[in-house]
Amino acid sequence: MSDSLKILTQSIKAKAIELGFDLCGIAPVRESCFKEQFREWLEQGYAADMTYMKREPERRLNPSLVMPATKSIVVVAKNYYTEVPENFPPDSARFARYALNEDYHNVMKKPLQELLRFIEENNDHKVTGKIYVDTGPLLEREIAQLAGIGWFGKNTMIINTRKGSWFLLGELLLDIELPPDTSAIGGCGTCTRCIDACPTGAIVRPYVVDSRKCISYLTIENREEIPASLAERMGNRMFGCDICQEVCPFNIRHALPTKDPDFQPRPHIHNHKLTELAMISDEEFRDLFRKSPVKRSKRKGLARNCAAALLLRK
Repeated sequence: MSDSLKILTQSIKAKAIELGFDLCGIAPVRESCFKEQFREWLEQGYAADMTYMKREPERRLNPSLVMPATKSIVVVAKNYYTEVPENFPPDSARFARYALNEDYHNVMKKPLQELLRFIEENNDHKVTGKIYVDTGPLLEREIAQLAGIGWFGKNTMIINTRKGSWFLLGELLLDIELPPDTSAIGGCGTCTRCIDACPTGAIVRPYVVDSRKCISYLTIENREEIPASLAERMGNRMFGCDICQEVCPFNIRHALPTKDPDFQPRPHIHNHKLTELAMISDEEFRDLFRKSPVKRSKRKGLARNCAAALLLRK
């Protein structure tokens, strides 16, 4: 590896921090080590109706099939943690923290585009790059582990030993070979707090989540009615779920609130009654959740979630 590429790598990491990312690492390009586990997860039906997870699984397991020229992957992580009331009103809709603010896809993509331009301007040869933020066929958590960002927790989240797991991930596939970081090492030990705390039993065993039981899947990706046996355990969580992260000791000890203005909660999202959201029109939904991740559930899905919670409280 040439000295110029080592210097470029150092400057990429420094630029990533300057652009507002909290962590940055370089992953090598290789076929996934979780091929068998991923296929078994699909065969067990744990992907539920997320058909995109089943589409062309070989591409998801090998970044070089996504962009054949890929020689290295820059991985960035951005803290989105915000504090919310401990005694949240049971008649108010509760949203996962990442959904209380600007759509993270846009928040992450803009600085990644700037980072790509920086790499293009500081490399001796033409650079080809491809940006992904939770949208492409990549096993991004495994790639983040390879880049040294963090290790897998029993809830399948990537945990950084010193910072916790409240991070959004982004990837930049490059056709230049940068010196990779050492894969992150760590573990949960005997702790099972996330497994014990999950109200629907979605973490069926360490490192395996059944999406069919996961509150995040049920309230966002799911297009069918929510089974009553699961709905009654969701409480007032109407879009996504943070429970397995809230109880994690690494987050309790180390998580610090983000200072990024794009990730500060919007008051008009944070303080809505279930009864109000269950009755909003399509136009009101568009106005309320403009540039918000909540758009993914659509008005019909959000109204369904609220109605299920209200019916079960009667």
